[in-house]
Amino acid sequence: MKLCSTSRAAALLPVLLGILAFFIVVGPRALNPMNIAWLGDGDPATHYQGWVFFRHSPWSFPLGLNPSYGLELSNGLIFSDSNPLFAFLFKPFSALLPEPFQYFGLWLLTCFILQSWFAWKLLGLVTRDAVLRLLGTGLFLFVPAMLIRMSVHLSLGGHFMLLAALYLALRPFTPKRSLAWGTLLAAAALIHAYLLAMIALIWLADLAAHTLRRHLAPRKAVAELIGLFLLVSLCCWQAGYFSVGDDGLALMGYGLFRANVLSFFDPGTWSFALRDMPGVLGDGDGFAFLGLGVVFLFICAFAAWLQRGTAVHLKPRRYPLLLLALAGLALFAFSNNIGVGPFELHIPLPDAVVAVATIFRGSGRMIWPVMYMAIFAILYVVIRGHTSRTARILLSIALLLQVADTRSGWGESRNLFMASPAPQWPTPLVDPFWDQAARHYQAVRWLRPENYPEQWRTLAEYAGRHHLPTNAVYLGRMSTKATEAAQAVADQMVSSGQYAADTLYVLDSRTVLPAALTLNRETDVLARIDGLNVLAPGWKRCADCPPIVAADPLTLISPMKSNERVTFNVTSLATFFLGSGWSKSEPWGTWSEGSESQIILRPEAPVRSFVLEANALIAPSHTEQGLEISVNDVPVLSTRLLKAEANVVSVDLPAEVQQRIEREGVLVIRFQHADAVSPRALGMGLDPRKLAIGILALTLH
Repeated sequence: MKLCSTSRAAALLPVLLGILAFFIVVGPRALNPMNIAWLGDGDPATHYQGWVFFRHSPWSFPLGLNPSYGLELSNGLIFSDSNPLFAFLFKPFSALLPEPFQYFGLWLLTCFILQSWFAWKLLGLVTRDAVLRLLGTGLFLFVPAMLIRMSVHLSLGGHFMLLAALYLALRPFTPKRSLAWGTLLAAAALIHAYLLAMIALIWLADLAAHTLRRHLAPRKAVAELIGLFLLVSLCCWQAGYFSVGDDGLALMGYGLFRANVLSFFDPGTWSFALRDMPGVLGDGDGFAFLGLGVVFLFICAFAAWLQRGTAVHLKPRRYPLLLLALAGLALFAFSNNIGVGPFELHIPLPDAVVAVATIFRGSGRMIWPVMYMAIFAILYVVIRGHTSRTARILLSIALLLQVADTRSGWGESRNLFMASPAPQWPTPLVDPFWDQAARHYQAVRWLRPENYPEQWRTLAEYAGRHHLPTNAVYLGRMSTKATEAAQAVADQMVSSGQYAADTLYVLDSRTVLPAALTLNRETDVLARIDGLNVLAPGWKRCADCPPIVAADPLTLISPMKSNERVTFNVTSLATFFLGSGWSKSEPWGTWSEGSESQIILRPEAPVRSFVLEANALIAPSHTEQGLEISVNDVPVLSTRLLKAEANVVSVDLPAEVQQRIEREGVLVIRFQHADAVSPRALGMGLDPRKLAIGILALTLH
């Protein structure tokens, strides 16, 4: 009985230590379910918003569909990283929960407790000394790679699942192994795809190893393989993974968001004592600094290994497949753009391979299991290579160093978590119009539809507060085909001036100009309210809607001076003149996108001519770009661009066109791109956009 009581008391130690670490790093305010102040920026904002829309939506099948948050663009709960596991647990009680309600603070507490628990179990494979296990557990709790995610990608704070996978793989025998692995894999599938991928590879290596050692009969191994594959598939289906097709998974990024080879020793901003190492662009996603305390133990372990005071060199032979899986994860994390400090080596890969790898474009994250295995190996050597007393001293020093030195990083995160509690976010939408509009309309849409629009958080918060569906969202994946279809519908609405009567529209800077030209001024209102371009269909015919004082919509177009050369790079205000058919502006200029594009201007003086400066997408197999130019619906020039850079096109306007511009008050330049083609089709990379000209500058005369 006494032994049992002692064992239970010892089992509480990692739980208490995890709770203590949570309050040190995060603090108590995040546990307040009505406090959302700390969730108001960046990725945490979309994590929370995904839950807000999900809790108020009717149940669907699959369960993880979230149609109100994204509408036709994408609607899987998993793609807002809203932690479907917790969302499924709390949604049945939504009517009983307060407004607002967030479970992310509870999730972070769970992460700390289970990180501590599985670190304790993992170290139990090395020693039965409770003090050594507790000290080692503390080191696992202050791993920078875990802590840094907790203020950015909340679901990816679940590193405890990686420790659980390593524990199951290193444990000599696991009773009910299918149940243990199945529970872990199902939980990972309902939390985050990256965690699932890492854990699944470790499980497959463990399954193969036990089968080859004949610890597991082939029939049972096949049954486990099929059974757990079906279980994971079911969980992924219910979490909403398949709500986005293949066209939404293959994005650019593999080879950029990778791990640097020196990542274990590069502290970034997570050390007072060590300096940030020079790196290359994209290293941040593979951040895996061990921490000063673990680096100290690494030196101690290396010394012990040199003295050959431990049989550590015999242990890796027991787990060849596990080590092979970890090596594979490391290679994938390093990617084909291998960064070693500030140096980079590019290894060309077939486009098909890159396209598949890009499903996990943040490949640097795959280094985490390798990092944890390295920490475990260091602790193993220190504990087995020294006396118990010496090991306790070394681990105590290391834990003090780890906690104190990493405060350079987690101290900043704590400031975020401990922000003044608030049940709502600050919003610029203070005009009475917004409350009235929420009662009048059934949806809120951003035009032109896209992922992560500039005002997504403001509009998503507004729509969520009033229980209105919206496409103003920020999602991890979005269907390319669905987005293009939605954009085509939006372009048609704008060009025709016909909008859905039950929808409130907020327009981006490039859409407001063409919308001003086709606005039905008898029924609809286009106005700038609280800094947003609002298009309210049917507002003038609404008996209960207060009138909106709006200037002539054409005044939304800034006037342009004669003989003034304006550029169209990312920092130029002239990009507001760009209507439909243009990509995001870049430092040098702006690419056209698609077969047609337009520029809308309001000249201050009569216009006789203009000069266009542009690049063109030219390749050996695509030697020219045809360009048809119309001004205010009158064709004025047909030409071909033969140079990739610095094309100059001068356009003289007929008298008829000059008179039309003066009469209408606007100058609309429309370009037809019959030869638009994607760089991918030309073998110039993976860019799927159909490009033609890259506009540099324009001058009116």
